[in-house]
Amino acid sequence: MRRILSAAAVAILAAGLAACGADPLAEQYRAGDNKGFIAANGFQTQEIAPDQRGEAVDFAGTLDNGSPVSSADFAGQVLVVNFWYATCGPCIIEAPRLEQAFQTFEGQDVEFLGINTYDQPATALAFARDNGVSYPSAMAVGDAELKLAFAEKTPINATPTTLVLDRQGRVAARVIGELPEASILEAMVRTVLAESA
Repeated sequence: MRRILSAAAVAILAAGLAACGADPLAEQYRAGDNKGFIAANGFQTQEIAPDQRGEAVDFAGTLDNGSPVSSADFAGQVLVVNFWYATCGPCIIEAPRLEQAFQTFEGQDVEFLGINTYDQPATALAFARDNGVSYPSAMAVGDAELKLAFAEKTPINATPTTLVLDRQGRVAARVIGELPEASILEAMVRTVLAESA
């Protein structure tokens, strides 16, 4: 079921429940009819049942620090992959939310990887430093094979897009557009993490 919510409605809902300590977007997302959630600002989520997932994403590339990275490095772990670039406004806004989610799963079988689609390594590293992002990014601007590895398995039609890959490396969930709350991604990751716990 699709829901379309105006930014104003989300803000009113958030203000109304903030005093209770509730996270309205996460609660709405988790209400049970969240599949295919779309907000007026373009934010959209999709979760894929285990028996509906395609093949594993098999990728290799180079990190912003020059080190090699590949899907094999994350075997058996849940992997969150965020597609971004430094001058993307929504990417800047969501960066601390992604970092918050990353810190939430510290010490668990969850890793985060950025895929920078536009910048050179120095720009990506500066962005990470300036925005407090502590997980690495792979550089895709000159790496068509890295981009293709993901595009063959799931649509990457917008930036930012965030994927959650299951322990088998399959796309289990997608967030299209700016992540409004870390807790939404955290809920998705917990669902996937629990599948084979």
